[in-house]
Amino acid sequence: MAISVVGHANPDTDSVTSAIALATLLNAQGKEAKAGMQIAAAELNPESTTVLEKFGLTAPELLEDASGKEIALVDFSDIAQGPANLEAAELVAVVDHHKIGDVTTNNPILFRAEPVGCTGTVLNKMFKEAGVAIPKDVAGGMLAAILSDTVNFKSPTCTDEDKAAVNDLKIVAGVEDTEALFMDMLKAKSAVDGVPAKDLLFRDYKDFDMKGNKVGVGQLELATLDQVADIREALVGAMEEVKADGRHTVLLMLTDVVKEGTDLVVLSDDSALVEKAFDSKLDGNSMWIPGMMSRQKQTVPNLQDAFGCEGPDGISTVLSDFLSGRYLWRPGDLITRPPFFSSVWRTGNKGEFSSKRKITIPFRSMTAGAKFFTWRKV
Repeated sequence: MAISVVGHANPDTDSVTSAIALATLLNAQGKEAKAGMQIAAAELNPESTTVLEKFGLTAPELLEDASGKEIALVDFSDIAQGPANLEAAELVAVVDHHKIGDVTTNNPILFRAEPVGCTGTVLNKMFKEAGVAIPKDVAGGMLAAILSDTVNFKSPTCTDEDKAAVNDLKIVAGVEDTEALFMDMLKAKSAVDGVPAKDLLFRDYKDFDMKGNKVGVGQLELATLDQVADIREALVGAMEEVKADGRHTVLLMLTDVVKEGTDLVVLSDDSALVEKAFDSKLDGNSMWIPGMMSRQKQTVPNLQDAFGCEGPDGISTVLSDFLSGRYLWRPGDLITRPPFFSSVWRTGNKGEFSSKRKITIPFRSMTAGAKFFTWRKV
């Protein structure tokens, strides 16, 4: 059975090209794999369509139901963002750069999650480590994904590793001017004329479970907010429709890439909670937040804190799951980045726990005996 590699719902360029890249890597390693995505190619967002066409890549095939399949996930690990019946699939791999979600497995799997700006950056490392050359077209897709996810290095999620990956990939892809590539992508991504408001909301949208509350966050990256001035009411109407479908809160990030900030449009059962999350006051149904560029690093974590998603109880639960074997991590592979924590370093304090989301637990290596590490939750 071929492994189906699939990204999250409402796929962005990283999700699409990472599915292609991981399938390519697995095939090169003798494991039959194919790239999939949860929508038809005709429904793909304009930026991703532009990238696929520019580099001559074939869109991943439609995968709506995971039941009975061998599945590898890229760019996400939340069940809610996966295809139908993901729990009934055999999960064999996860490659990601977000916080770890709620997928679980019965057997050890390949699990690679790193605190970088793009899954493409992680995959670039994996190709190198495997000694597999990245095809020119695949390198182009990965390059475009990193530029998109890091907003051309302006996002706070961007790391030196992302910049290094871009330098590697642009050579393989034959791209001399990454600035021009990014601007071509931005033109496609920010195009709004004639697009239904609900399609714009879902162009880059994710749902999150925050302590039992369903919270949706969409993002439109724009060259200027003037692009949506005439359709704001329609966008709010689309948000109201989506919120009515059982959501506590729906946010739409209207991100001005040039001014480097976000006009955050808010519909919530508790607007005061959202104001508290971002230490700002709503002006009508929105607030301007200078410097906000990233949903992953600046929007979702603030909301999670406001909803009370993190803290000792939550970390204890994750720790319990880890020790009981629900989360499996092979020590030699990712010693510096366990699946649900980052920033690992040695310490001698067994069982330490602090309010700053740091925890130290014993880890027993089969070859090196007992060691202790401190992991900080992200």
